[in-house]
Amino acid sequence: MDTNPRGGARTESSPADRPVTAAGALGALGIVYGDLGTSPLYTYQTIVGSVGGHPSAEDALGLLSLVVWSLIVVVSIKYAVFVMRADNHGEGGILALMALVTKHAGGAAGALIAAGLFGAALIYGDGIITPAISVLSALEGVNVVTDVLKPYILPAALVVLVTLFWAQMRGTASIGRIFGPVMLLWFAVIAALGLYGVMRRPDVVLAANPLRAIGFAVAHGWQTFFVLGGVFLALTGGEAMYADMGHLGRKPIRVSWFCVVLPALLLCYAGQTALLLENPGLDGNPFFRLSPGWAVVPLVVLATFATIIASQAIITGAFSLTRQAMQLGWFPGLNIRQTSDEEYGQIYVPVVNWTMMVCTLILTFSFGSSDALAGAYGTAVSTTMLLTTALLFNAMRDIWRWPVLVALPLAAVFLLIDLAFFGANLLKIREGGWIPLALGGLIFLVMTTWHRGILAIQQSLVQKPESNAAFLALLRSGKVARVPGTAVFCSRSDSAIPAVLVRHVKQIKAVQETVVSLTVRFEQYPRVPLSRRAEVEQMAEGFWHITLRFGFTEIPNVATALACAKDQGCPLNLDDAVYFAAHDDVVRRAEPPRLAGWRRMLFAVMYRNAVRTPDRFDLPPDQFLEVGRQIAL
Repeated sequence: MDTNPRGGARTESSPADRPVTAAGALGALGIVYGDLGTSPLYTYQTIVGSVGGHPSAEDALGLLSLVVWSLIVVVSIKYAVFVMRADNHGEGGILALMALVTKHAGGAAGALIAAGLFGAALIYGDGIITPAISVLSALEGVNVVTDVLKPYILPAALVVLVTLFWAQMRGTASIGRIFGPVMLLWFAVIAALGLYGVMRRPDVVLAANPLRAIGFAVAHGWQTFFVLGGVFLALTGGEAMYADMGHLGRKPIRVSWFCVVLPALLLCYAGQTALLLENPGLDGNPFFRLSPGWAVVPLVVLATFATIIASQAIITGAFSLTRQAMQLGWFPGLNIRQTSDEEYGQIYVPVVNWTMMVCTLILTFSFGSSDALAGAYGTAVSTTMLLTTALLFNAMRDIWRWPVLVALPLAAVFLLIDLAFFGANLLKIREGGWIPLALGGLIFLVMTTWHRGILAIQQSLVQKPESNAAFLALLRSGKVARVPGTAVFCSRSDSAIPAVLVRHVKQIKAVQETVVSLTVRFEQYPRVPLSRRAEVEQMAEGFWHITLRFGFTEIPNVATALACAKDQGCPLNLDDAVYFAAHDDVVRRAEPPRLAGWRRMLFAVMYRNAVRTPDRFDLPPDQFLEVGRQIAL
């Protein structure tokens, strides 16, 4: 690894440093900016509602100024300029950032891990609200034309959402190619609508003066916090810029933002403000009121497609986050299907998909409108952004080696803004903001319980050095019969002599001529080069210990990776190899217990239902044997 002259640690061939291409920039529009791009559908309507529905001209300009400078400071400066510098070997996202900074955190590692995990858990809370509020807000546009269809909006939204989640199992690689062009059309349309409004009231450009935002805050005092809860809706989706950096590279994402997305959003919000200045008594959603009457229905159709794309992005992001958490040891093994042979990021996690679908449908049906859902939206994202700032400060100090006089003031500015939005969103708790926080807290509990349970199992399986020496002496003595074939014993610990191997030899009194003790390790960086995939150590005649390393974004195929060990002198014959692994049952341990009673029961349920070793590591099922045992925790 090289040290960047500006202080950032990264490799020369970091995926985050891909060059800008038209295809890459277009792909960023479809993958990254769906949530941010569709926020004008409901954001300004919510903001205007927070001040009574009919703001004065001065207040309208102040509201627009708050939106403009929030987009500039939080998304353009914090995320696009600074957070996206903190790549973990090319990968982004709060878990990747957590893994990066905890390597150098020392005594603060525990607090940073908790921040990263809770921030990641909250993304699931965001993931169940984004599809609901986005699809509802798009379909509600028909109310501008007629009220006749109003009773059918909620059923139509439920149908769209069920179809969206059902389509995940088939993969989206084929239709994903149109996401970029559709979103480009969307941004062109909302920019044109906004420009049309601005041309009628050019004085909206006065909102570019940040003093307008400050003046609004001073004039309205504590009421500004209620307004900030609505303003924050314009920022939701900003964290996707960082999370998707590993797929697209930072440069295409930045180019798309500054050249297409930001100008379109600013024009659209300015156009809605211009409409309010021109018609102070205007009712209804100002976004759809911007459109000529003949264009409302086509705009609703386009908006629906755009919100589906936005929802698809958050669902795919939840799948990727789940895989990262699994590889880093914070989530139980789940069935993951690769839905595309060409695109690595195209995966499907059934449990996550159907759970999110049920939660999203319940929310949609319970709240019934985008206005009502706006109260539940934002608490999870604002908390994640706050925790990201805390991790970013540690990256500034420990990774980039910035002096405290530079890092502290910059982080303090970001933290102050994040705290303002966080506090504003806490005011929404009673309106439904508790829902994503509760879901995030539940997932955080699952993550920490799983990790503690796995550590407890590893502690219980540690072999004493004298036991290992005695086993090796037994093998060398010739008292254990050797039969033709290859046996691979999968270990749940780093021990070169797993308990399942010792038990097998003790009970069977024989073992294959070639024996492999296999340890699979997931590293704190996203990808492991093939040259470092396998580490081979010969323990005795015909007995080898192999450690396979995978990055936290890789799908582990053990049989393929073992081929790397053959190049290092291990005489593996994988065609007739038999893979052994333990099938564990967690039971109560005599005092002192390694886990609290409630954690042990929760962990036992997860452990019993976690994906089996052959499915997790893509082992041939007809060559796999499980050995039952009990582990007391």
